[in-house]
Amino acid sequence: MNTAPLLEATGLSKAYGPTAALSGADFALRAGEVVAVMGPSGSGKSTLLHCLAGIVRPDAGTLAYDGRDITALSDTARSALRRTDFGFVFQFGQLVPELSCVENVALPLRLNGEKRKAAEARALEWLARLEVDDTAAKRPGEISGGQGQRVAVARALVSSPRVIFADEPTGALDSLNGERVMRLLTDASRDTGAAVVLVTHEARVAAWSDREVVVRDGSVRSSEWAA
Repeated sequence: MNTAPLLEATGLSKAYGPTAALSGADFALRAGEVVAVMGPSGSGKSTLLHCLAGIVRPDAGTLAYDGRDITALSDTARSALRRTDFGFVFQFGQLVPELSCVENVALPLRLNGEKRKAAEARALEWLARLEVDDTAAKRPGEISGGQGQRVAVARALVSSPRVIFADEPTGALDSLNGERVMRLLTDASRDTGAAVVLVTHEARVAAWSDREVVVRDGSVRSSEWAA
């Protein structure tokens, strides 16, 4: 594994009105690494993820991805980066209810200009890999929560991202489905070389990571790299 950071944040601060969500947070992620970000509710872990992913612009600090200063990019450039290099899995999937599952998975490719037939062919490959190819023609409201999260993981991986941001990806699932989602997510990320930033408050979910960091009061602690 390359020891140079792929994604590195230094001194990130972010406030919402008088409330400080991040206070000088540091974070580093290597290519291919799975890092669990843990902490109590309200500690700032989701804000950290949103800043790392370029969704939220920090008030202060530096953020570099592959040598590029993300904070200096325009909103359009950051959106393009999220479509090409980043993948996302959220607690409730956030699939588009009007689209079929295969159309949901193909959506990142279609937004990048890929033809429908080619995009859906790749989407079907990922649905099969995540063991939910039988949901391809169904809409999100017609499938279970566990299936929906695996469809969301397929959507996150279909564009071959270098970093996957997963925010409580098993939070709405029972333990059996949660374990299945984590096994498939981590197996797929390691097969493709994608790094994962995994926000969770559950130790059993964090156990799938290579290392853990803890966010408390907007600062990151216990962030040493594993040997």
